[in-house]
Amino acid sequence: MKKLISIAFIALLYTSCSENEEANFYYVVLPVEEATIPASFEWNQTYDITLKYELPNGCHFFYSLYYKTEDTKRVIAINAIVNDEDACTEALITKEHTFKIKATQKERYILKIYKGIDEDGESIFEEITVPVTETPAVD
Repeated sequence: MKKLISIAFIALLYTSCSENEEANFYYVVLPVEEATIPASFEWNQTYDITLKYELPNGCHFFYSLYYKTEDTKRVIAINAIVNDEDACTEALITKEHTFKIKATQKERYILKIYKGIDEDGESIFEEITVPVTETPAVD
């Protein structure tokens, strides 16, 4: 009896996992409309960065922050997930996402904020340079 139950369970597991359902969602990278960034960082301190972005319709949802380090540069964008199954509201939805950045390098930060794609299919970035100052020694 135990073997029969085990075989039935394995068969059920196999059929439930082998269904060839197409995904009803996909991912997109959204441009940042506006970024609130301090004028400078103090070394070894943590700061809030706020990004304002627009979801094109009710089928788009925030998924994650795209944050890639390239030497002293940081590439920043918004990753969204699109539910392709539901009927969507057509209204633009403005959202904000705040994340923390710690100034762990003494060199200036170059923040490359993703702004979209131009007519040639090339990514557009706004580059913001943020100088880093050191905390003065306390006597």
